[in-house]
Amino acid sequence: MTNKVYIIKCSSYAEMDEKVNELLQMMGGIEQYAVQGESIALKVNLLTASEPEKAITTHPSLAAAVGRLAKGQGAKPFIIDSPTGAYTYNEKTLKRVYRTTGMSEAAQEAGIELNFDISHRPVSFLEGGLIHHFDILTPLVEADGVINLCKLKTHVLTSITGAVKNNFGAIPGRAKPGFHATLQDLGLFAQMLLDVADCVAPRLSIMDAVVGMEGDGPGNGSPRRVGLLLASENPLALDIVASEIMGIPPESNPILVEAEKRGVSPSCLGDIDLIGAEKDSLRIPDFVLPSTLESPAGLKSDSWLMKTFSPLFKNAFSLRPYVVTEDCIACQDCFNICPVQTITMEENASGKKYALINDDECIRCYCCHETCPQDAIELRKGLLYKVLQRV
Repeated sequence: MTNKVYIIKCSSYAEMDEKVNELLQMMGGIEQYAVQGESIALKVNLLTASEPEKAITTHPSLAAAVGRLAKGQGAKPFIIDSPTGAYTYNEKTLKRVYRTTGMSEAAQEAGIELNFDISHRPVSFLEGGLIHHFDILTPLVEADGVINLCKLKTHVLTSITGAVKNNFGAIPGRAKPGFHATLQDLGLFAQMLLDVADCVAPRLSIMDAVVGMEGDGPGNGSPRRVGLLLASENPLALDIVASEIMGIPPESNPILVEAEKRGVSPSCLGDIDLIGAEKDSLRIPDFVLPSTLESPAGLKSDSWLMKTFSPLFKNAFSLRPYVVTEDCIACQDCFNICPVQTITMEENASGKKYALINDDECIRCYCCHETCPQDAIELRKGLLYKVLQRV
């Protein structure tokens, strides 16, 4: 697989059609990835039912631009994703998510389809390094090709949501939290993400980095203007460049760490053939990284001390999700998505209902934090964590 990554400036979503066409022309044109009669799945990032300006989801203008080009080749493009496992995956949910994220309007303007087929099927993947079987959305399995339309965002668990992790949305609804429950080790979870990306095998990945997300993403970070579009046939190569843009150290990106252990190429920025920009000009100054990337006493996540003692002293070596009761609206999204069912719904003396996290049973997957629509779940440092940070 090629290690080429293409990058162009795109200052606003108003110029998306022009810039996407320019980007694809650099790669030989849309005809390299969609031809007449083919069914082409446009796999977007629709984490939650959020407005485009919040930068949580792929901007609808990117889906519309790629859809128009593919349709112009005589292909049959359609928009698809499985949103957060906090939602019941059904037609009603999809309609709400498509409408709120602007995908309904984008599909109508571009004359392309929205997927409402919620079925899935088992897919054998013997090539997987860890996982050899996935349940994948049926339309993705049946599509002639997949174009991965991802978003540049930080992520409190995996450091980055990019091209590789966007393929996790190929797994239906509430099946996704199950992987958090069974793969509580971050390295194993990252291996699974590499496997599902290889299983979906998108022909092309295009990253919406016009406005990305910084801070405690992927659902409750802050929009950050970046002004770029990136594309590659290799999702991992695209994520390496995205990590450099955000300033995420390679050793802090578990997907890159596990890819290097597997001997997968590329493994670092030096392996990338970057077209359209210079490597030393990529990094955005003062890009705010997830608070979970901080570690007490400067310890690295893969150090023997962290590996030995973090399971015993969770509060010392990790941030804990905490529900701010006054901000909670008891929507139960966190309750629904928790992979180990450690969240309960409570009611105080005044009759206010709220969520409560059992800290002892929490596995620190942060699914609750990323899906909370009110940003009512904070990531807090325990006393021992604060003490170690001063060491």
